[in-house]
Amino acid sequence: MIAFEFALENWPFIAALAALVVAYFAVNSVAGGKSISVHEVTRLVNQGEALLLDIREANEFKAGHITGAVNIPFGAVNTRVSELEKFRAKRIILVDKLGQHASDVAKQLKVQGFDVVRLGGGMSEWTHQSLPVVKK
Repeated sequence: MIAFEFALENWPFIAALAALVVAYFAVNSVAGGKSISVHEVTRLVNQGEALLLDIREANEFKAGHITGAVNIPFGAVNTRVSELEKFRAKRIILVDKLGQHASDVAKQLKVQGFDVVRLGGGMSEWTHQSLPVVKK
């Protein structure tokens, strides 16, 4: 009951806080790049228009990854960005576990001039759709 009274008395502040939270997530979503579906990923890769960049840790990558994906762990992207130069003409599709790190890496790569998108839902969505993975 006290929380309800507090909310009624302070509704302008609560509304402003809610608006700020929504704005924060909207800005980060846009800055982190477009998210694309597993079907769009498959089309782009099959047509040779994209590189799959798996940013999960090496042990997760070895446990199962999308065919043709290149692994550069999230924490090493800044120091290994030179490895991506030969793919500059292609779209880079970021793949992570659930989508939690892809936005940050997308921002980093966009600043350096790369065309970057994110796999919506990450590897979790890929495996949920029963799409093939390679284990090494």
